[in-house]
Amino acid sequence: MMEEDHCMYLKRSKNSFIILSLYIDDILIAGNNKEIIDTTKRWKSLNFEIKDMGDANYVLGVKIIKDHAKRLLDLTLKTYIKKMLERYHM
Repeated sequence: MMEEDHCMYLKRSKNSFIILSLYIDDILIAGNNKEIIDTTKRWKSLNFEIKDMGDANYVLGVKIIKDHAKRLLDLTLKTYIKKMLERYHM
């Protein structure tokens, strides 16, 4: 568990890592090893009723853009900011 946030869990081994982020009843799983991610999902499904929603595109209003070829991850609040500007007629 990370000291700063008790809803973030990190597991590291030699060449891989996995992060579990919890928010109410939602879990976001990220890591650099698909096999470990899949194993974690299987274990979770044996112990809890879960629904795999696939790759995350939005989390808490943050849009996630992945470019696997370039090994880039981009996080943007563009949609949220636009919604707030419209709400307050700006």
